[in-house]
Amino acid sequence: MSVADSIAGVPPPSFVDPLIRAQEADAAYRKVLWRIMPFLMLCYVVSFIDRSNIGFAKLHFVSDLNFNDAIYGIGAGIFYVGYILFEVPSNMVLHKHGVRQTLLRIMVLWGLFSAGMAFMQTPTHFYVMRFLLGAAEAGMFPGMLLYLTYWVPLNRRARFNALFTASIPLAGMIGGPLSGAIMHAFDGVNGMHGWQWMFIIEGLPACALGVFAYFYLTDGPASSPWLTARQKQIISEDLAQPVTKRDHGPQSFLSALTNPKLYWLSGMGVAVLVSTGGVFFWLPTIIRQSGIDNVMTIGALSVIPFLIALVVQFMNARHSDQTGERRWHVAIPAFIAAIGWALLPSVQGNVTLSMLMLTLATAGTLGLTGPFWTLPSSFLTGKAAAGGIALLSTFAGIGSVFSPMLVGWLSSTTGSLAMGQYYFAGLMLMGGLSLLIGIKPQALADVGTSK
Repeated sequence: MSVADSIAGVPPPSFVDPLIRAQEADAAYRKVLWRIMPFLMLCYVVSFIDRSNIGFAKLHFVSDLNFNDAIYGIGAGIFYVGYILFEVPSNMVLHKHGVRQTLLRIMVLWGLFSAGMAFMQTPTHFYVMRFLLGAAEAGMFPGMLLYLTYWVPLNRRARFNALFTASIPLAGMIGGPLSGAIMHAFDGVNGMHGWQWMFIIEGLPACALGVFAYFYLTDGPASSPWLTARQKQIISEDLAQPVTKRDHGPQSFLSALTNPKLYWLSGMGVAVLVSTGGVFFWLPTIIRQSGIDNVMTIGALSVIPFLIALVVQFMNARHSDQTGERRWHVAIPAFIAAIGWALLPSVQGNVTLSMLMLTLATAGTLGLTGPFWTLPSSFLTGKAAAGGIALLSTFAGIGSVFSPMLVGWLSSTTGSLAMGQYYFAGLMLMGGLSLLIGIKPQALADVGTSK
């Protein structure tokens, strides 16, 4: 306990009744939640809309620019080339210099590149802008997961992670109707297509958010004037506790690279990121193939799978934190998503059944994200956590480079998305199995539960 805390009248931990201490901790983390989570979620909602709104733009720009599904698939996938090249360096920079500078750089650049997509005319323009968008956004997702490890102990983190990753279904719920409405309302304004206006209107707000983040966020609890001395003490104690339980696990990036659990997790990481991309990049096309052609109706229907996914995501993460169990809270949703993807080709042309299978695929994929992204920090700390989380996300990104290209090529070659949907199903099945095989229950036995 510091001299400053003694002067401030903050009691040592041993003098505080456990019930009172638990109430104080709940109050501290509620304050953290309401202070930082809404803004982090807003940033990631904008981020995910900007990376995936090509799914709606595709409905029109493919014909306007004389592209095909193969070209579209390459552009969708090449985003991850830029992403994975700069992801680990970006996270290491965040660990060294803090979130404020990192978010300012990431968000201003990605906002400019996203808006610049409006002016592409050739496949080369498309590929270059998608690469630059990925490079600019690199580090956003693993960086925010790392940032949460500075604030929230392991036994509470699945729910915080789930709240943050709830930004993904929220992006789908907001982005679909918004993109459809912009494309419909602005088509022809000033001689520009609706999809061009969509890229501009949805891209530029990221620049303003990046500037605001620099002044609004703090780099950690110690530098946060809105926390009391007692609340800082509680968070510091709680964050130190898991390190003791994990016997001071790997703290350097190089030591993380030798941990086999990181590589077993990568199978599930690849599957969940590829399946998420599959939902966002191809959902509008799948809905249109079920018999709906109006872009605004497609946007409205796209809300349904994401709304169900949002509920599933929260309930699964909360139950995972309450029980302390992680593996099956990841594997079962993965298997449900596999079922949804596998059955989609057999119901093509039926709007109701297509929406049901899309909902299974979407809810299963997004529902596992809270518990899954808690797993790396259950055995990695410090620089190992910074590099390990980014590396895991990078492995997943490698799969996402090739998957849209493969699915786009299969669609152009066969005239159907069926083979791509079977591919997504197989990945989710194999990802769930790799997690259950490679991560044993005893390896996670030190993960506490939140009361």
